Amino acid sequence: MAHTPVNHPARPIYRAIGGLVGLYFVVFGVLGIIASAGDDVLAQDGTKVLGQGTNLGFSLLTIVLGAAILAGTVIGRNLDVAINQWLAYALIVLGLAELAFIRTDANIFNFSIITVIVVLVLALVLLMVGMYGKVGSEEEKEAWQKARLVL
Repeated sequence: MAHTPVNHPARPIYRAIGGLVGLYFVVFGVLGIIASAGDDVLAQDGTKVLGQGTNLGFSLLTIVLGAAILAGTVIGRNLDVAINQWLAYALIVLGLAELAFIRTDANIFNFSIITVIVVLVLALVLLMVGMYGKVGSEEEKEAWQKARLVL
């Protein structure tokens, strides 16, 4: 992407923020599995973890998402940028879909409004991290600077 900065000076901070988001998803998922142990996978009961509605299915999903984010953060080499951006888009779609179905039987992940807000905020944080974490050669950085200055 031509508009994505290359070798941003704060990229280590953005990478750490992405790792923290992944760690939050893993911790939330583990706590969710503990809280919803013995329930159905897609139970729509009052199970809450950290103030957010969840069930066993969403807890497992957050562990997988968090592990993918953490793996991308550890590996780096712009793999973290791709993972963060694509998962951010997927989380935005998930959050908006669950918002649309929050008071229906289609609320398969037992979302509450707080869960929707947290998922959407974390998705936007991941998108920001993905946009500013790109690493490249000095030639790519110079080409990006020249393209940016043309505007």
